[in-house]
Amino acid sequence: MPNLDLVPKQEISSFRKLAIGTWHTAYDPSVYGTLTLRMDRALDYIKAFRHSTGRRLTVTHLVAKACAEALRRCPDANAILRWNKIYLRRSVTVSVLVVQTVGGDGEVDLTVTTIERAHEKNLVQIVDELDRTIERARHRGDRAVEETKRAIRHIPFLFMNAFLRLLSFVMYTLNLDLSKLGLPRDPFGAVTVTNIGSLGLENAYVPLAPYTRTPILVVLGAVRDEPVVEDGKVVPGKVMRVSATFDHRFIDGLHASVLARTVREMLEDPFRCFDRLEADVPTSG
Repeated sequence: MPNLDLVPKQEISSFRKLAIGTWHTAYDPSVYGTLTLRMDRALDYIKAFRHSTGRRLTVTHLVAKACAEALRRCPDANAILRWNKIYLRRSVTVSVLVVQTVGGDGEVDLTVTTIERAHEKNLVQIVDELDRTIERARHRGDRAVEETKRAIRHIPFLFMNAFLRLLSFVMYTLNLDLSKLGLPRDPFGAVTVTNIGSLGLENAYVPLAPYTRTPILVVLGAVRDEPVVEDGKVVPGKVMRVSATFDHRFIDGLHASVLARTVREMLEDPFRCFDRLEADVPTSG
């Protein structure tokens, strides 16, 4: 059984081949962008969703689902580079970075949780799945993740670069499933979402990590009160900045525009785009 379920992309433009040949690894081709979103309706939807389902929906869940929908709409961005050739993923896997407490003195670690086939799941399913995996991660209950972290702690710093390159080569270039060795299958997916707003930060750009082979990183800032223009008038509004980093070897402005349009559409019109709710609650407006 392979590590990823892939199919070769047949039609490759001359520009895409040039882009692949221009950069050797994901260290080089990073492209950055920021999207500013009105969040008033999204916050209303979160309130209504919690009231209707009893589940603790967050902005991170909304953006993760929106990213999955964007990759469904733009399958050429749902890809991975192997042997300098683009391979399209057969399904959409989204990962979410979660802060995990390590010990005392405020020391923390980051762990990754994945949502497989995220394009086929509704918000209730995504919230429930992430809650379970995050709970396991924070209580050290994910055996594969903990075994991987223990193994990494025993590798000397001098050999970490070589180890990560080798691991990436085996899991992604050779496409071998290492789950029997305690390594999770496709742990980072095609897009990774992380929320720095919980840390009080409004905007940041996250670098691509070459060993993950994840070509899209999406960063959510804090929701802030800002003046916005509405019907030609300046009014107070809730605003959030979403920043993204792309691997420009096979993702360019066309793919990024689909992601941006989809995230904006779904976050700014959530009652139409996300799960239909059985009951509404009064909105903030």
